[in-house]
Amino acid sequence: MEAIIRPYHPTDIGACRALWAKLTQAHRDLYEDQTIGGETPDVWFDWHLSDPRLAGLWVAEVEGQVVGMVGLLIEGEEGEIEPLVVAKGHRHQGVGSQLLNHAVREARKPGLRFLSVRPVARNAAAIALFVEAGFRLLGRIELFQEMDPSSARLYPLRTVRPRSKGLP
Repeated sequence: MEAIIRPYHPTDIGACRALWAKLTQAHRDLYEDQTIGGETPDVWFDWHLSDPRLAGLWVAEVEGQVVGMVGLLIEGEEGEIEPLVVAKGHRHQGVGSQLLNHAVREARKPGLRFLSVRPVARNAAAIALFVEAGFRLLGRIELFQEMDPSSARLYPLRTVRPRSKGLP
């Protein structure tokens, strides 16, 4: 599917807030924790817009409808893709790759030293997409321990193995 990738415009705020909320819901589902993102996760998109590191935000449009977005954060010589989200009905059709490729091209312009992505550990599809797009250097691993076992958050251990070409 060929999408039109264009810069974010303030009139896209409703669609982008909805995409942010859907991304949050996907994280909630992956971690079986409906509290992630709080009661109104879509408003975190507004915070993202105010991030001084935000160097670019683009949307994917199909038949006049915003179906995805990608952002580029820059700090010094390093950039980060954040977020990359595609509406459920348009996934696995190349829209995410188009958005990612666009953001990578834009990240080359200021001559960044590194460009990173930080998909959640359980999102095997996102990890595979990023590896296929050339993100193969491991920057960090984050492990954590639940300090209050009586809390409502439960993170059962799962092994995620992305199916992707190019993994060492």
